[in-house]
Amino acid sequence: MPLVDVVDLRNQKVGEIDLAESVFGAEVNEALLYESVRHYMAGVRGGTHKTKRRWEVSGSGKKLWRQKGTGRARMGSIRSPILRHGGTVHGPIPRDYSYRLPRKMLLGALRSALSAKLRDGELKVVREFSLTDHKTKSVAGALKNLEAANTVLLVETADNRNLALGARNLPGVTTVDSHAVTTYDLLRHKSVLLSEAAARKLSEGLSQ
Repeated sequence: MPLVDVVDLRNQKVGEIDLAESVFGAEVNEALLYESVRHYMAGVRGGTHKTKRRWEVSGSGKKLWRQKGTGRARMGSIRSPILRHGGTVHGPIPRDYSYRLPRKMLLGALRSALSAKLRDGELKVVREFSLTDHKTKSVAGALKNLEAANTVLLVETADNRNLALGARNLPGVTTVDSHAVTTYDLLRHKSVLLSEAAARKLSEGLSQ
């Protein structure tokens, strides 16, 4: 089992924690990571693109000229797709891009992401995010002590109001509950800081 140092907000070692080998020491499956991120991005895609069909374009319904005798091609409507400002044929319409990904694939991708972060030295376990106030300066100081990168993911188990309020104005810093963490969150942040409680919860929950 991976033995990881536990530090405080001053980046001083205060203990160690045993994490599940199947969660934090698993083989990194890049194909699973790709599928999980693609699934997440599809789910948050707006899908609000829209073009006007023939019956939605404004314009008279009167026949432009008589059917025969003009020498021109017959034409029935100014809203025809072949005319300028006419309707669009086979254009995009609002749709839902989300799709279902098997739960085993999602959990496998989470294990791969956590293992990759620990392997690359981009994951730290903090004893607890105990802040005396909710000031942004306090969170920024703690992150500086922890030598966090420009983009940081803070994972906590319980509602930590001081942490949430203090971190929300910091660019590149995201707070998330341990039960809601995604592969996309883990991969798009350079540093991942887990509270000790969150690390235990992920280790136990994903090893089942």
